[in-house]
Amino acid sequence: MQVIVINKKTWLAVLICAALLIVGIVLYCTLREKTPEETAPTMAVVDSYELNAIPVTSRQVPVYSVKRTDHAIALTIDAAWSADKTQFILDTLDRYGIKATFFLCGVWVDAYPEMVKEIAARGHEIGNHSLTHPHMNRISADEIRKELSVLDDTIESLTGKRCTLFRAPFGEYNDTVVSTVRDMGYEIVQWNLDTVDWKEGRSADTILNAVLPKLSDGSIILSHNNGFEIETYLPKLIETAQNNGFRFVTISELLPDGTRQVDNNGVCTGS
Repeated sequence: MQVIVINKKTWLAVLICAALLIVGIVLYCTLREKTPEETAPTMAVVDSYELNAIPVTSRQVPVYSVKRTDHAIALTIDAAWSADKTQFILDTLDRYGIKATFFLCGVWVDAYPEMVKEIAARGHEIGNHSLTHPHMNRISADEIRKELSVLDDTIESLTGKRCTLFRAPFGEYNDTVVSTVRDMGYEIVQWNLDTVDWKEGRSADTILNAVLPKLSDGSIILSHNNGFEIETYLPKLIETAQNNGFRFVTISELLPDGTRQVDNNGVCTGS
């Protein structure tokens, strides 16, 4: 019987031939002209994708500021815990003759009902800041409605009025939050100037330098009733703004009457 001996050179030659054959097959399949039948399915997929990609739903956005030309601005104060500085805030607002909008959380309302009455009695506006301060973009529409309506029942029992404004805890929202809140008859309001006064160690000068140079007609300022430096910065903020021709109004006074439109930047205009 004849024995065939394959050495390393023979194996190498075989492997090279096999590789060349594979490359040739791949090139042939790639370069050859496709028939209309082979091309049609691919074109159909592209057409379908392009048609489906055209309709784009714009994201629903809360009000961050209002388009105004009369130097009107709004000071908003969120209250979700503690109340030791609230009396000072109210006295300061009275001293400068301005009205603010307080967004109250349910826990705070339950803990300080007399303070809620005092805020209303002094002519300030009260907005809904949710019952339990949840992450609103993580709950259902039914839960959103409960968060607002249950708190408003309590606020109405204390002040005789229901809220027309809502601010989402943590500033978090999605389309479900915005549409549900507006369907309930509220306007959802954010801010375009943030004092970040909840952050310990942030000085009054830092806060003022972050807010005052950016003030413009229709601005909405965010503060907190227990801000660490609010007793220092608030009088200076109000006085400097007034000296520069700005006047403070409530959010309801800042918003345009009638139909409102909010652009992608959160700027609200009237129709």
